[in-house]
Amino acid sequence: MTVEPLPLTGERTVPGIAEENYWFRRHEAAYLDLVHHCAGAVVLEAGCGEGYGAALIAGHAARVVALDYDEATSAHASRAYPELAVLRGNLASLPLRDRSVDVVANLQVIEHLWDQEGFLAECARVLRPGGRLLVTTPNRITFSPGRDTPLNPFHTRELAPAELHDLLVGAGLLVELLAGLRHGPALRGLDERFGGSIIDAQVAVVVDGGEWPDDLLTAVASVRSEDFEITTDDLDASLDLVAVAVRP
Repeated sequence: MTVEPLPLTGERTVPGIAEENYWFRRHEAAYLDLVHHCAGAVVLEAGCGEGYGAALIAGHAARVVALDYDEATSAHASRAYPELAVLRGNLASLPLRDRSVDVVANLQVIEHLWDQEGFLAECARVLRPGGRLLVTTPNRITFSPGRDTPLNPFHTRELAPAELHDLLVGAGLLVELLAGLRHGPALRGLDERFGGSIIDAQVAVVVDGGEWPDDLLTAVASVRSEDFEITTDDLDASLDLVAVAVRP
């Protein structure tokens, strides 16, 4: 069965589109780094979006419940990835029992939520003791530098490393890892090639609404998940934050 792709709105990442490949691989890199926490586990992906991440997790987990608030998005994930148990629901009130999952995955989602504290309290509620919450989110310091409000209109509140740490601790979770995702050597080479930032080069095309230059589109389409690094060094300079927190 052929499943129509979700439209590109800027709110969520969609795989299989050359112009979107940089962002897709950037997100995929975090899934691949964190998926070992899901081995043999019952996993909730809270905010599954298109569903590709939940499907990746499903290759390692015992069971994956994929949850999204948007009706069209959750319907797409259900059609595209039949191996998932897809639910539609509000992340501020997770439709799961207390202590019912081993892992909650929340990748590139918390920045979209109005009630981040309430969501994290819900994560703590549904996690079993010793269960883990996996979180990635854009680093406010580098994603919307010098701004009081997020650059992305779909983001309600972006977080710096210390802010994410404090939110997790405030929810009663123990922070096991706080790291940052950044460009590896190949992407740093592309940064130099495209005037200092391949991200800015892409944004300029989108903002101007013009045609993609062939050399930029070829470069973006060539990006691999392995081209990103995740490290605990210099968190304030990272592109995305990566956290693992444990429910006591």
